[in-house]
Amino acid sequence: MKKPELLIAAGSLEEIRRYIEAGADAVVVGEHRFGMRLPGEVTLEELAKIVPWIHERGAKVYAAVNNIMDNEILGELGDYIAGLQGLKIDALVFGDPAVLIAVRSSAPGMPLHWNAEMTSTNYATARYWRSKGSMRIVLARELNLEETLEIKRQLGDDMEVQVQVHGLTNIYHSKRTLLSNYKDHQGRPAEMPDGIGTGVEDQLFLIEQERQNERYPVYEDANGTHIMSSDDVCMLDSVHELIEGGVDSLKIEGLLKSVEYNETVLRSYRQAIDAYCADPEGYAFREEWLDAIRVLQDPRRELTYGFFYKEQVY
Repeated sequence: MKKPELLIAAGSLEEIRRYIEAGADAVVVGEHRFGMRLPGEVTLEELAKIVPWIHERGAKVYAAVNNIMDNEILGELGDYIAGLQGLKIDALVFGDPAVLIAVRSSAPGMPLHWNAEMTSTNYATARYWRSKGSMRIVLARELNLEETLEIKRQLGDDMEVQVQVHGLTNIYHSKRTLLSNYKDHQGRPAEMPDGIGTGVEDQLFLIEQERQNERYPVYEDANGTHIMSSDDVCMLDSVHELIEGGVDSLKIEGLLKSVEYNETVLRSYRQAIDAYCADPEGYAFREEWLDAIRVLQDPRRELTYGFFYKEQVY
């Protein structure tokens, strides 16, 4: 049985090392000017120091180039992608066709993972991007389990499928600096220049008047304002269904979580994946894997199955 990849984003060299040692098979890294919703920045210079270490351990490193590209950044895009190829990055995560064009001119042959957030919802679209050179599709978080497995069944070995199995999800994004604007309106100075990082350290939330128990984390970075889900996806006790269905990559979303929390999540999924792949017939979920996560889980954030067991929403 093919063992799926266990993937997480990392925001520093220390996080890369700790996550791989905790059981990650691959990490996603990047810079805010090119990547969206990153836990931190890892520059080309830093990558040059860590990529050999990653590959020596049989792990992979992907670069997030999935930002909403504007005209100003296009002049830098080609050189950045060429630099990534020179460092032997294993793949680029992208959504904007501008990245595809830059790869063709600056880094031919660079493996591509297509991630357009909400619009990657069917196998026909996946096949279109496969014809453009993408080897993997990152599925929308709003798909249920049946839809997810049907897409993988249709794609077979022609294209890899990645799904998120743990953590919060993005529900709103604006390139406007909404938090900084709100603080300016109140006469409060932003904590950091240009509002970069506002809301990350001081844990800001949006709360609806009608649903006061729902707390939506909101933060602002170089790419604008992001509002996240009020609960956390957790497919740990059902991850064997995704493995059995042939899903190629399982993503842990570690954004706005502590490194210790993410390490614990990685270890629990690592144990579940290894146990199932070693003996599918005799596999039994162990509650202690989930208990380890519950110890560190924010009690205000429920662990749910996300959309995996819901009716179709598209």
